[in-house]
Amino acid sequence: MKNFIDLHLHLDGSLPYPTVKKLTKAHNFPSLTETQLKEKLSVSKKCANLQEYLTKFDFPLLFLQTKKDLETAIFDLLKNLRSQGLVYTEIRFAPQFHTQKKLTQEGAIRSCISGLKKFYQWQDAQQDNSYPLHANLILRLMRLPHRDQENNLTVKLAAKYSSQHVVGLDLAGPEGPIPNKAFSSFFEDAKEMHVPFTIHAGEAAGPESMQEALDLGTKRIGHGIRCLESEQMVQYLVDHNITLECCATSNLNTKIFKKIDSYPLKTLLSKKIKATLNCDNMTVSNTNLPKEFKLLESKTGLTKLDEHQLLLNSINAAFASDQEKNRLLTIFS
Repeated sequence: MKNFIDLHLHLDGSLPYPTVKKLTKAHNFPSLTETQLKEKLSVSKKCANLQEYLTKFDFPLLFLQTKKDLETAIFDLLKNLRSQGLVYTEIRFAPQFHTQKKLTQEGAIRSCISGLKKFYQWQDAQQDNSYPLHANLILRLMRLPHRDQENNLTVKLAAKYSSQHVVGLDLAGPEGPIPNKAFSSFFEDAKEMHVPFTIHAGEAAGPESMQEALDLGTKRIGHGIRCLESEQMVQYLVDHNITLECCATSNLNTKIFKKIDSYPLKTLLSKKIKATLNCDNMTVSNTNLPKEFKLLESKTGLTKLDEHQLLLNSINAAFASDQEKNRLLTIFS
């Protein structure tokens, strides 16, 4: 089995279908057919833009509001990823989106950590020769109005749980209406507390959004695929060793690219940009990482050498310990 690393994976957009069925049943939600479930969880080829894409998160979030929900979601997702050959992943979620019932942000984080630990216990009992999957968590700040209090708490909790699999922060949400620089105070706090971060940019908006994110001090950009619209931006990324978390099918879904054949991952690599390949949202985009690599192999001529470089870039950029990075380098040597 080939092995993979995913640095950009959203929990609420990547729940396996059987898990959603299990959670809806637990919440006494009317049973749905496969077609109905797919309509609620995944985009079609007619998806118009990022705004429509983001509507697919509303339904799964209904069933991610208790300790049991989140434990189940993390456990099942990690089992699914292990079966695909993943050996390291960073799963991101917004704790503030899991407080619709009695959970607090801290309770949501602790629930996900619990699910991760239960997965490790299960994995330790397996009698196969697979490399173990190691996972960490990234907490998302939301690029939405009137969220300062919630975002501020998320930053503090990321620092508090930094020794318990919480390895960083992310900023996500509609790109454009609220500029990235409006969140500078949160990232100043993160830097003071030595919490690394990544920022969604260069997806719905172009290089100007990326520059705002870079000005905040990020070393990783979620997506960033529109950097090629600016030669100056390309040079900046190379000079400052910035990593791009590229997500091909997702960018196709949101109409950043019309055809997968034109997805410029090989171009990024040829320009010495530290690109990586990730899923973004497995269920929303109806994909997985092995599928992403195969797709780009067949449609863009991605080579084994390219793939190895992508994985090395992922290892170098991971919010992981030196010990974990050395483990991964051994696997991919």
